[in-house]
Parts: sequence; C-alpha cells; structure tokens
Amino acid sequence: MSAAPATAKTLTGTQKVAIVLMNLGQEHAAEVMKEFSELEAAAIIAEIVGLRRVDDTVADETLTEFHRLMATGARQSHGGHDFALGLLEASFGAEKAAGVMNRVASSMAGKAFEFLDAAEPGQVLTLLDGELPQTIALVLAHLRPERASAVLAGLDASRRTDVAQCIATMGTATPEAVRIVTDTLKLRAGSVVGSSEAAEVIGGVQPLVDIINRSDVATERAMLEALDERDPALAEEVRSRMLTFADIVKLESRDVQQVLRGIDSSILAAAMKGSSESVIEVIRANLSERNRATLDDEIAAIGPVRVSHVEDARAEIVRAIRDLAAQGSITVVRGDEEEYVY
Repeated sequence: MSAAPATAKTLTGTQKVAIVLMNLGQEHAAEVMKEFSELEAAAIIAEIVGLRRVDDTVADETLTEFHRLMATGARQSHGGHDFALGLLEASFGAEKAAGVMNRVASSMAGKAFEFLDAAEPGQVLTLLDGELPQTIALVLAHLRPERASAVLAGLDASRRTDVAQCIATMGTATPEAVRIVTDTLKLRAGSVVGSSEAAEVIGGVQPLVDIINRSDVATERAMLEALDERDPALAEEVRSRMLTFADIVKLESRDVQQVLRGIDSSILAAAMKGSSESVIEVIRANLSERNRATLDDEIAAIGPVRVSHVEDARAEIVRAIRDLAAQGSITVVRGDEEEYVY
C-alpha cells in the first residue's frame, strides 16, 4: 500500500516555509532566509533537500496561504542539495553554509536505512549476502554503532577485514549512490517503504572505531590483528582512538567512582593485573575504605590469571564506561583533549 499523497493540510509549518522559499528564487529566498536563526535554517534546508520536487497542486495550496508572496509566472517547485547549498551560501556566506549543511547531513544520517532498525543482525547479514565490501561498509556506516558491530561480527574473518578497511577509508557517498543501495535492499527485503532522499555519509576511522568499540573482545582482537597484517598504519590509528581500560585515569574522580560502583571486585582485581601504577592508584583512590579492603583480599586470592581473562575483565569495565558515557552520566576525554561521544 502506497502512502497517501501530501497536501497542504498534511504539510508541517517547516515544509510550507521550504516550499515558499523554493518558489521565490534564490536571491529573494536568501533575503528571507537571513531572518531565520542557523538552527531554524538547518531545519528548513533539511526539508528543501528532502522535498526535491513538489506537486503543482500542493504548491498552489501552500502558496495560497502566503498571499503576499504570490507571484505570476512559472514556479520553481523543486529543491535538492544544490538549491539548498546555494540558498545557504547566499544567506549566510560559504563558511556558515558549510556548517549548516554538515548539521543537516548529521541530522539526516541513518534515515536512508531506518527500515533496517527493526531487523535482526542475522537478517541484515542475509540482505547483504553477496554484496561488495564497499556496499556493506556504506550500510554499516549508516547504522547505529552497536547494530553495526553485531552485523560486522557475523561476517567471516576475511570479509570482516575488507569491510572494516572500507569503512575507515571511505569518503563521502553521494545521495544517488545511497539511494541505489537502499532501493535494492528494500526490494530484496520486500519492504513497502518508499525511497527518500538520502543524506551524505562520511566514512573514516572514527566510524570504524565506534563499531569496534561495541564489538566483543574476540571480534575486536581478530579485526585488529587482521588490519595489522593488511595495513599496519591504519590498525595503529584505530588503536590510538579506541577507548581502553588505561583511559580510566583520564576520567574525573566522580566519574571513576560511578564506573567502579557497578563493577564486581573480582572483575576489578582481574582487570588490574599487570596494570600501570597510575591506573592502580586512580582505582584505589576512588574506592571506599571498605571496598578497597575487599579488593585487596580479591587481589591476594586471585593468583596468576590468564591474559584472556584479564582482557575480558578490562573489556567489561570499558563497556561500563562507554554505557555511562552514552547515557551522558560521565564525560570521556581522550587523546589531545578531544572529546568523544559514544
């Protein structure tokens, strides 16, 4: 069943403003756009990019509501990326226009593949079966990192590395390229959702890091080892951006306390095996006297620990840090004082 056609009555206020501006011509529209804040402009531009062409009847109905803006002659009832960018540049200048378009792209990122949100990772894997690594990378870059990591973990080792490398080295994908992929997958999935204008998506190392950060220890280790063999420099850059157990020393004391509050003392004792003095000092300093005594008992009783057990324990603590950061409960700052949001 196809969606009912849009009418002026079903349009939002922002969509109506977008249609009016699309009919004014760039010079006049730019003058009007200057009256909006950058936040308002971003919302309007997102609608212009998405609307592309508007049915003449809908345009007439909408423009009737703006009597003072009615004009004779042919109307330009089409939008799109180029029209939107030109309008912004005329309104705010090239530099601000680029910033607004980036915000629009970020707000729209992932919408092209929203129909996959309800699919299980196994179903997504089935849909992507036989696709090129570049295509799989494009899809995963649009998905939420935790969903993408589950799909990535389901690929065989060689293909997983191909896809990881593609994500890290991928540039900007055109809306047309994204639309082709989404249309193909929707047909394959039997989806009845109509194709919508896709936002540009930018790949790179950070999207890959976000995905690997949410993978299990075995998948993380396998991907990094495979990348080491294929592209050592890339593997090293990925590692340098990943959140690690040692990064706990960069948290504020209150944040460390919040992380440790949910960690069992046996897990903490295993994770601290072989850790640096600075890590041990930060952990001990942020435990209560009673919990510190309990931890000391665990450390004394634990004895030698397998490396894999230590890694698993550290991974559990890192996951706790990521979860709290994602909830906004703590702030994670790594590298050259650059903040990462997970």
